[in-house]
Amino acid sequence: MLILELDQSVALVTGGAKGLGFAIATYLAGKGSKVSVVDLDAEAIAALPPSMDGYVLDVTSRADAKTVVNEIIQRHGRIDILVNNAGVIFSEPFVNIMNPKGMMHDYERFRRSITANLDSVFIMTSSVVEKMVTLRTKGVVVSISSISACGNEGQTAYSAAKAGVNAMTRTWSKELGRMGIRCNAVAPGFIDTPSTRSALNESIIKHIQSNTPLRRLGHAEEVAQAVASVITNDFINGVVLDVNGGLTI
Repeated sequence: MLILELDQSVALVTGGAKGLGFAIATYLAGKGSKVSVVDLDAEAIAALPPSMDGYVLDVTSRADAKTVVNEIIQRHGRIDILVNNAGVIFSEPFVNIMNPKGMMHDYERFRRSITANLDSVFIMTSSVVEKMVTLRTKGVVVSISSISACGNEGQTAYSAAKAGVNAMTRTWSKELGRMGIRCNAVAPGFIDTPSTRSALNESIIKHIQSNTPLRRLGHAEEVAQAVASVITNDFINGVVLDVNGGLTI
């Protein structure tokens, strides 16, 4: 039995320079992982603590992803952990009768959301797993899904993307498990982050809180703890772990 110890690991966190991703990167670094962070926000990358390596990267670019993964491996020798956190919350009703000239969900915005939230997970996982297999690294891939994967009203594209993340996770767990590479997902509910606050108005947040048995939004560190738990338990594979305070959409 091989147990992946965080204090002996090399981790890559996408979208890790701020918000939930930064909380995950900080938690892993605090447990002793050598953490590399990729993010599209160059200013946030520049502001990372010295204990983390930062790379500016568009995770929807296959060529750039391969380049950065190679750089990380040249520096650290391997990647043990990939956390696919990068993504963009997006809401748009499928039908908007208040906008007769553009009543139906815009297809281009749908495609952009799928690319940002689903294609990016495929691209980054493909780039990292190729190196894991080549170097015979017994690693872990953790993708950040969402409670919206169950189908959240007003989030056709985002819900579809996160459902796709869950499906890929389960598929990869079967294909890669025999190679010693585990794949899991963590599906947060509504977490108190700047992106959540900007995506939802205060009345919606109060409604969510009142319908959550714990009567509050989640904390980013609670999601980070869940990520760590599916990394360090060597018999957890192909799991989508809900972290939502009991809320079910």
